[in-house]
This record gives sequence, C-alpha cells and structure tokens, in this order.
Amino acid sequence: MTEHHRAGPLFTDLYELTMAASYFAHQVFDTATFSLYIRDVYATRNFFVAAGLDQVLDELAAFRFSDPDISYLHSTGRFSKHFLDYLRQLRFTGDVYAMPEGMVFFANEPVMEVTAPIVEAQLIETFVLNTIGFQTMIASKAARCFHAAEGRPLIDFSLRRTQGQDAGIKVARSTFIAGFAATSNVLAGKIYGIPISGTMAHSYVSAFDNELDAFFAYADTFPDHSIFLIDTYDSVEGARHAAAVAKEMQKKGHTLIGVRLDSGDMAGPSREVRKIFDDAGLYDVKIFASSGFDEFKIAKVISEGALIDAFGVGTKVGVSADAPFVDVVYKMVRFKGRDVRKLSPGKVTLAGEKQVFRKSDQNGRYSEDIIGQRDEIIAEGKPLLEKVMGNGKILRSHPQLQMLQEKFKENFAALDDRYKSIQDHNAYPVKLSRRIQDLQKR
Repeated sequence: MTEHHRAGPLFTDLYELTMAASYFAHQVFDTATFSLYIRDVYATRNFFVAAGLDQVLDELAAFRFSDPDISYLHSTGRFSKHFLDYLRQLRFTGDVYAMPEGMVFFANEPVMEVTAPIVEAQLIETFVLNTIGFQTMIASKAARCFHAAEGRPLIDFSLRRTQGQDAGIKVARSTFIAGFAATSNVLAGKIYGIPISGTMAHSYVSAFDNELDAFFAYADTFPDHSIFLIDTYDSVEGARHAAAVAKEMQKKGHTLIGVRLDSGDMAGPSREVRKIFDDAGLYDVKIFASSGFDEFKIAKVISEGALIDAFGVGTKVGVSADAPFVDVVYKMVRFKGRDVRKLSPGKVTLAGEKQVFRKSDQNGRYSEDIIGQRDEIIAEGKPLLEKVMGNGKILRSHPQLQMLQEKFKENFAALDDRYKSIQDHNAYPVKLSRRIQDLQKR
C-alpha cells in the first residue's frame, strides 16, 4: 500500500515562482530538460540508493494550484492577476525519466531527468530535490548498515528523533527499501505495509515491583510476541529472569521471541546472555541490541565477537548523522531544442538529455557505468533510466515496497564489496561516452 500526503505547488522556493512569473510575462514557454544528480564535491559515500520516486510521480500527476493557493499568492502583492489566472489552470504535462527506487547509483550520474515546458519544470524543482535528496540520503545510509550487519535483520527505531513527522514516515519507507526488516513506526506500517516490531521500555520494567514480575506480566499479555528488555538493572541477571519466564511460557505452549540489550558494552554481555539461554536449552531465543547503532557501531560489535541476532537502528540512521545532507542538484541541460551547460567553477554540468548504461562482468558483477546521450546504444550496457511519466501521466503502477527491496538486494549484491566499504573511499568507474564528450565540446 502507498499513501503520500500531497504537498501542493506552494512547497517551493519563492524564486521558482518569481522566475515563472517573468517567463509568463515574456511568453517564455519553451521546453526544457533538467537533470537531477548528486555532485561529487561533498560526496562521502561510495554509492547511493535511489528512493522517493513514487512520491514525486504522485505529486506531479496531481499538480495544481488550489483556490486558497491562488488567494495566498495574491495576498503577497507580488504577482499579477493574469499570472495567477494562468497558474489556476496550470498542470504538469511533462515527461520523466528516472532510475527505479532501490537502484544503486553513483555521484554525477543523473538519477532523474524532467522534460517539460520551462514553467512546469521550474516550479517542481524544490519539491523534487527535497523528496529525492532526503529519501536517497536515508536509503544510502541504511544500505551501509545492511552491509555491515552481514545478514542480521535490522529494525528502524528512529521515529522519536527524526526531524518531524513526515521525515519519520519517509525514513521507515527508505530504510525498508534498503534492506531493513521492520520498523517501530506503527503509522508507516499502516501506510506502507512494513512489518512492525517493538519490545518494551525501561519505564515498563520499573513500573513493577521487580523485573521478574514485569516479564511475567508482559508474557501474559503477549504470549506469542514477547521480547524482554533485560538491562534495566543488570543484563546478566535480567537474562536469568527472562530464561525463567521463558521456561514457564514453554509449559503453556508459548515461546519467548527474544531479549534486548540497550546499553553499555554489547560484546561481553551478549556472550554471557547467550550462554544463559543455551544452558537452559533456549536456543531459539534471539538477542536484539539497540542504542546508538549505525554501520560503524554494527561493524565494531560484530568484530568484537558480539552474539547479536538483530539490531534496532535509530537516531544515527534516521538523521544520517555522519553525512546529514547530499549535494543533490537539478540543472537545465537542454532548452528550446538546444543543449546547454553551466561552466561555473566547481559546478560544471553535462549538457544534453542523458542515459546511464551499466556494464557487468562475466560473473554478473557491476564493472563500470557510462553516461551517454539518451538515444545512444552502448554495447553490453544496460540502460538504467526508465520513462516513468509521459505527458503528465504516470506510465506504470507503483511497485510493491517488497519488490523495491528485492530490487535493491539484487543489484546491491552485484556491487563489489570494495565499493561498499564504510571506511575507505573507493570510486566506482563512471565514464562518459564518446558522443556525450563530443557534445560538451560543441
């Protein structure tokens, strides 16, 4: 299931509207193509994971200025009545080419190109950058955690510290695309069909006379869905209490799913906890861990020999703590039938409507990408940008979220591990075709 709250065309920067007003006044309505990509200037990632496309398509398909929108713009005193009447009738009528969500891509590669009358293409810039930029940033961070976890399930615990309600919902969706197994976010579960997961808080344990009573009470309420938080007082003693309750649950035909560690050193305590459950014959009880995890901490505790079966990953992923922005840009590359480029120092763009072609070796591993012109054919190169909107109409139904996750896992598996490194910067080879190079010279 998908459901996007419509932002509306006022979700934009003022200068988009002032430029549109000037275009209108001077009758500049020619077709433009804008290319969206992440510049490598500030790139701290070896790779990125595309996310946010479905929300963009839904917004563009519903693009229109409401009467309250027009009234507000009129109240600013900046815009003429004729321009506002024009906006009242405006709809998005353009074409969109984009990489599917879940696709791994790299800096400087266009992840989306929009071709539309210049007013339409200009007015959507802020929304498109905000949507693709944020969700791609989160999916890319989540994919690094997915790699570091080495097959252990990950659960999104970020909701309470994401920057606002909408961010919390989009983080749950983006992390699921990038391989997470579940989320604590109940609303995201309802909207997107993401499995929901949770345990208990320390306050719950403290609300009872003792830890043992707390575990028995929770097991009584949720006999088939219990995960106990065992470090409110002492994790080893908590594990013994959990094992005792698990034994009583077994007598009633129920199974304790697991226990959670949420503080302190994870490696040593996890081994002690594992031994307690194994000695009790409770081999199926899982050990979950949370508290400040991201790809770096996950890799660290695994290297230290922690016996952890799954991780709750929260704040540092929900805000992409080590890289809290991506330098995503939306630049005009063709206008009025003429290819154009920007030559500002450090901000040079590639002219022309483009396609990204991906080559693989004999083992199916990605070997290199080639940026070419949209109508090119590159031998053994698979085109990554798909036409997903034509004349303002969405051209295919939105894929199920599980399908997007499967797409991510499939193409992430084809990326060599050296490009997945969370410590080393290894640049994946991205080249320009001869035709696109010649075009830049012209």
